[in-house]
Amino acid sequence: MQESVLITGCSSGIGIATAHYLRARGFRVFTTARREADLAALEAAGFEYFALELRDPASIGRCVEAVLSACDGRLYGLFNNAGFGQPGAVEDLSRDALRLQFETNLFGTHELTCHILPAMRRVGRGRIIQNSSVLGLVALRFRGAYNASKHALEGLSDTLRQELQGSGVHVSLIEPGPVSSRFRANSHQVYQQEIKPETSAHRACYAAMERRFTREGPVAPFTLPPEAVAQRVLHALTQRRPKPRYYVTKPTYLFGTLKRLCSTRMLDRILLRVSEAELK
Repeated sequence: MQESVLITGCSSGIGIATAHYLRARGFRVFTTARREADLAALEAAGFEYFALELRDPASIGRCVEAVLSACDGRLYGLFNNAGFGQPGAVEDLSRDALRLQFETNLFGTHELTCHILPAMRRVGRGRIIQNSSVLGLVALRFRGAYNASKHALEGLSDTLRQELQGSGVHVSLIEPGPVSSRFRANSHQVYQQEIKPETSAHRACYAAMERRFTREGPVAPFTLPPEAVAQRVLHALTQRRPKPRYYVTKPTYLFGTLKRLCSTRMLDRILLRVSEAELK
């Protein structure tokens, strides 16, 4: 029987790359996006596609109903990939900005997962794969909203993994570092909407951030293509005992090791140097 997988956030980057990667390896892939233009592109690429807005409970309900109907209630995998990053210093983030960050990266992801889980429990098998980040392990300056959402996703996923022991449903976290995608462009857009650098104590740093946002090519060293994440998704779907965590890119391996070995103060010093180097 062809295994079916639902992937959120397939408009670009990791989501669409993973959709192509899994389809080429025999999976039935259900893709999602928010915008009509992105849904049309998924249709043109020959994917089964569904509209999904993670900030809208009604949209989540409609998507789940349609997907489960399409696969006769036997969805094997869910890759929670959709998300974005709200840049800005913590003291410059409004409650609304923080709320929107969590609505997509945590609350909507959580609600979608909870809608899917009963179907997986009924058949006694399934895979929940959460796209977290290296910033679910450590925190970098001017990414407070995103750091917080990914740390929360990790805590929720670790708890869910324990609660699903014996159910046949496995939970895995994928923790990418820099990956080629539209993530930077999308972050720049929400930065412009929310942050007012001219009134901030961090305006000098924001000027450097603006230069980084508009720089051509990969900004971070060790950037990998999105297929590097797709490979981990495939492993989490096909192995009898998938890993609880999958590191992707050298920075994730480095920071994961440093977090285990260093004191908090020492790790802070290292992370501050990383942030300073980014803004040069």
